[in-house]
Order: sequence, then C-alpha cells, then structure tokens
Amino acid sequence: MAKKIKTKPSRRTGKTKTQNTKPHSRAQRAVAKHAATKTQLQYIPWHRIPLEDLNPLLQRQFVVGQEIMLARVLLKKGCIVPEHSHHNEQLTYILDGALKFWIDGQEIVVHAGEVLCIPAHMPHKAEALEDTVDLDVFSPPRADWINKTDQYLRGEK
Repeated sequence: MAKKIKTKPSRRTGKTKTQNTKPHSRAQRAVAKHAATKTQLQYIPWHRIPLEDLNPLLQRQFVVGQEIMLARVLLKKGCIVPEHSHHNEQLTYILDGALKFWIDGQEIVVHAGEVLCIPAHMPHKAEALEDTVDLDVFSPPRADWINKTDQYLRGEK
C-alpha cells in the first residue's frame, strides 16, 4: 500500500525526488488504510453509522478523516473509562450529561456545552455522572479504536 509521490525539483540538482509514504508501524498502516478509503468528501449522518457496544454502559460511533477522527460516545450513568493515555490530542465536547475527569492531578467535571482539551500522552480517567453524550475529536485518528484493540474499554465497566 506504499504510495509514491513526487516532490518539487531540487534547487541544487534540478532532479525530482520520489518519496515513499508507506507508514512504518502496524498502527500507522491501519490508520493509513482506513484513511485511504476515506480521503474524499464525506457526508455521513450519525443514524447510518452502527453503534458499537463496548460494554453494557458504553457505546460509540466514529468517522475517520485523513488526519482527524470524530467520535460520538454514549455513556450510561456510572460508566467508568479507566485511566489511559495515547499519543493523540483529544478534544471532548459534552452534548448532554456530564463527565468527571481525573487528569493531571485534578478532578474536572465537564457539563453539557463545555469542552476539555487533553494533550497527547496525558493520562486521564472519566466517569459518567449521568447519562452522557459526548463528541471526541482525535488527531491523529485512534488506530486502537479502528483496529478494535482498545481492551481498556471493552467488557464490564
């Protein structure tokens, strides 16, 4: 699935270089494969995306662009998202309900209409204080979600 692209001619030699853009890790290849099929304009109503049941209290849907991912996450009251971190930057926007986060030594409650920006590699945990609908934006896309290797979310929580 390597994709070769030509760059501008070198000022020094006048020759055009060819770059191999093949991702290196399995996770990078998975994201690239998923994104490669989604690089065009997309119009996707949420009701057309099946809900993925991760555990009895947690469901999600997501859309993947080339370098960004949008997820709609449905959490029942009491749902715990165990502490984890990832190399992805994350924006969490609460549409309805409230999530309590434990992050960077703080407890932060994010209510409907509020946004939390979580830097890459920052460990965090969350609990749904009521039934909650949240939109999460990740950059780059979450390879573990695409590959379904996000075991910390699956099972009884």
